[in-house]
Amino acid sequence: MPLRNWIMLTVLGAIWGGSFLFAKVAVAEIPPFVLVFLRVSIACTVLLMILGHRGMLNRLEKKYTVPFLVMGLLNNAIPFSLLFLGQTEIGAGLASILNATTPVFTVIVAGLLTKQETLQGNRIAGVVLGVAGVAIMLWSSLSGLASDPLWAQLCCLGAAISYACAATFARRFKTLPPQVTATGQLLGSTTLMLPVALLTAGNWTMADPSLTAWLNVLALGVLATALAYLIYFQILAEAGATNASLVTLLVPASALFFGWLILGENLGVLQLGGFAVLLAGLVVLDGRILKKRRAPAV
Repeated sequence: MPLRNWIMLTVLGAIWGGSFLFAKVAVAEIPPFVLVFLRVSIACTVLLMILGHRGMLNRLEKKYTVPFLVMGLLNNAIPFSLLFLGQTEIGAGLASILNATTPVFTVIVAGLLTKQETLQGNRIAGVVLGVAGVAIMLWSSLSGLASDPLWAQLCCLGAAISYACAATFARRFKTLPPQVTATGQLLGSTTLMLPVALLTAGNWTMADPSLTAWLNVLALGVLATALAYLIYFQILAEAGATNASLVTLLVPASALFFGWLILGENLGVLQLGGFAVLLAGLVVLDGRILKKRRAPAV
């Protein structure tokens, strides 16, 4: 990739890594489902304004209403809700690592369950390593060595599974510009999360959170969702899906760094070991390093 794309990829990795930090701060003062609604509605408003400026609002056709609702459910409502619920108990770094299993689950869903992709040797090996990495990370909680609740970690894994299902479902939107798909799914998730947020808000009011919490909400909606989608789709258009997928390797690294630097978070030895195995699985899953090693010398 050209330097421009590497810079965009690094920025995107930092933004999405930072999103776990934003969520960790905001969810301490805002109910999880309310926070999900705020995130998707703010991002939806921004993207609607951008589509309107580009004269593309007419691409949000009624025939896509149900698919947009399904995509909004799988790619926003369910995973955001599970991640925010999980982050009420676990740190930003661990949540990002568990969420980095998304490519592993995507191979399982697309290759094994829906038969949309052919399972090659490196993909099978990557899945095995990924599952092993997750098992190592969860073992510390199962054995009582870590204080992180197992249910919270399973929530983050559930979010990864939902993202994997969304990636498989998203193939039906190939004829639409990516910005339109992003806006449509955010419209869908905003519609779905509004009644959920109202029903679960309890006695919470918008006057309760501090200014710091609201700034993190804005960062989640504008920076980590609306702007991040635009950057991602630009990389997708210029460098292709395979190169864009490299962001998966950058997100947990940046989340771990921000969590350590700003929140003072630390991971246990087993969790770091599991992350290393998972990272190796993602590299094998990607396959490019293996291809370069096999390439004959010229």
